Amino acid sequence: MMERYITPMMTLFVLAVPVFTHAVTWEMDPAHSSFQFKVRHMTVSSVKGDFSKFRGVVIIDDKDITQMKVEMAIEAASVNTGHPQRDDHLRGQDFFDVIKYPAITFVSSKVTKADGDKLRVTGDLTIHGVTREITVDMEGPAAEVKDPGGNFRRGATATAKIDRRDFGLAWNKVLDSGGLVVGDEVNIYVEVELIRK
Repeated sequence: MMERYITPMMTLFVLAVPVFTHAVTWEMDPAHSSFQFKVRHMTVSSVKGDFSKFRGVVIIDDKDITQMKVEMAIEAASVNTGHPQRDDHLRGQDFFDVIKYPAITFVSSKVTKADGDKLRVTGDLTIHGVTREITVDMEGPAAEVKDPGGNFRRGATATAKIDRRDFGLAWNKVLDSGGLVVGDEVNIYVEVELIRK
């Protein structure tokens, strides 16, 4: 189902490559990448989870790293917190509503340099059919290396924080102590390995 969202998106994105003279297109390698999140549970601990199915491309111009472009899509139904009942709840209408909104997407709009090799990537994140602009802190991309199979690879690490309520994910319950079952702030951690097309 997610293919109908990803294929047109990726095709249009890759067609933009000739705009950048020194640009190279890189595809995310799902086998060596991860998209994880962490959220408070009952104010006493944190629950971690991840998404196992995703696709993405990154266009990198090493002559001007601020021209980097990022576009990716995650299959919302691939959410996994290690607890089947909780995962079913997350896939349902209280949260991701994956039947109606199968894909979570991010499309970059601006890249600025930060300290060292760090970057700040601003773009549109769409979850649950709601799009909000967010800024992602990125380390990398690392210099490319050649793997034993002859493929060129490079990687990057990224982090971000969002308020889930901004995306219509507002379900909660109040505890007897006055706290909430689910925290509103979501911490996002991304490790991406890229393969040169």
